[in-house]
This record gives sequence, C-alpha cells and structure tokens, in this order.
Amino acid sequence: MKRFHVHVSVDDLSKNIRFYSAMFGVAPTVEKSDYAKWMLDDPRINFAISQRGGAAGINHLGFQVDSEEDLQALREQVGAADIEARDEVGAHCCYTKSDKYWVQDPQGVAWETFHTLGDIPVFGEHAATAEPAKAACCVPEAPVTFAPRPKAKACCG
Repeated sequence: MKRFHVHVSVDDLSKNIRFYSAMFGVAPTVEKSDYAKWMLDDPRINFAISQRGGAAGINHLGFQVDSEEDLQALREQVGAADIEARDEVGAHCCYTKSDKYWVQDPQGVAWETFHTLGDIPVFGEHAATAEPAKAACCVPEAPVTFAPRPKAKACCG
C-alpha cells in the first residue's frame, strides 16, 4: 500500500507545528527540534516539515511504501517509462533509514519513493562515515533531470 508524502521547508517550526496540528486535528507523530511529521490515515499521508535553512515551500513530494517489493514495483514502473531515477539504498534522512529512489518531474519538482527500514537518532548522516549530513538530506545529492530516452526508430522506416 502507498502513502502520499509531502515535505515542506518552513521558516518557523513551532508556528507551523501549531498550524498543521490544528489543520489535521492531531499533534505530530514525530517532533524534533528541526523537524515534525504527521502520519495520517485520513487522508493517508506522511506530511513532514523541517526548518533546515532551505527556502520555505515544497521541498519534495513522494510515496512511502510498505515493502521492498512495493518499492521495486514502482521503481520498475518509472524505469519502463524511461524516466531517469537516482537510487539511494540505506539512506539516512529525516530521522529514518530508508531505501529510496528519486525522480524529478518536468517542472523540476523532486519526487521521492521510499521504504522505511527503521529510525535513527539524527536528521541525517552519511552511512559510511557517520558524519552529519548536509542540511538538504531530503533531496537527492545530485539533481535528477526529466530526460526520457528517445524512442527507437524502426530499422526500415
């Protein structure tokens, strides 16, 4: 099953926690000094906000899936459509460890599809070095561009 994901960068975390808690009618499921997340069932959404120094507004959109099989099926779907994707296995971001991939729509909006593997104690860290990650751990390290491959031409046409 999929859960829609929205991540918004905010200027004032506490003000936005108050706003979204009132809007959703519940307190955040996760609340940290720089991050908050609501895991709602109606509507089925993983809505996150963070105050990490980025420009305020939509940081990225995506889908959270329940299994590695669901993740692989969606990854194959974008691959079959010739959409370039960037895979991140064992990524440490937003207080969780996840397997994920990123695509970017034609407007430049980043889309993350991920399967959460467990919690971690910090916003993000590089798995190999345990160094704190850059402020923008919730975006792909290198931009993913919308670049569908051209359709192959028939040999005789």
